[in-house]
Amino acid sequence: MLIHPWDAPHDDAEWQHWLAAHDFGQLAVNGPPGEPPFVQPLHFAYDPDRGEVITHLARPNPLWSSLEANPQVVLSVVDDYVYVTGPWQAEPDGPAEHGVPTSFYAAVQLRCTAHLVDDPAEKAALLNRQVGHFQPEGGSAPVAAGEAPYGRLLSGIRVLRLEVTGVRAKFKYAGKRSAEVQDRIAAGLAERGGPRDAVAREHLLRRREG
Repeated sequence: MLIHPWDAPHDDAEWQHWLAAHDFGQLAVNGPPGEPPFVQPLHFAYDPDRGEVITHLARPNPLWSSLEANPQVVLSVVDDYVYVTGPWQAEPDGPAEHGVPTSFYAAVQLRCTAHLVDDPAEKAALLNRQVGHFQPEGGSAPVAAGEAPYGRLLSGIRVLRLEVTGVRAKFKYAGKRSAEVQDRIAAGLAERGGPRDAVAREHLLRRREG
């Protein structure tokens, strides 16, 4: 992912705050020699204090052998994306039809070392952490090895503990454009009012002020 200086996060708090509100992404795992990588969509729970991500997958998933061969992976999370029309981006002293269309988006990529967890008790503890993230209000029985209702299901999954070793983040929201062009884009997003237009506009204005 190319990250220009004007698209980089202002500080770690920016991407951490954004990631705290996101828990679905794609895990990229190196494939066998000569084959493309595996890309697995999944829910996850990111723990900034521990510097790790917890998730799990079914035991028949084909990526396990590749993970065992090379545990270096990337968890990619992308959201708040919109299409920006060419006229919105046109320079003030040029014709509107010469403006270059582009995409706006926020993205965080976590480089991780994957640790495969098969011990039933450890799996249960990590699964309870993940479920706790998604269901803080409770409502589901706790997972316990050898105990109903979920203990018998533990053998059918493997838990992944992803140790975060690096972070690359990007907020592509007209950072290099003039204030006049940014104002035009913000007005266009407000008028269009499509999916994610409001949040993209918020990013543009927030980053300009920050």
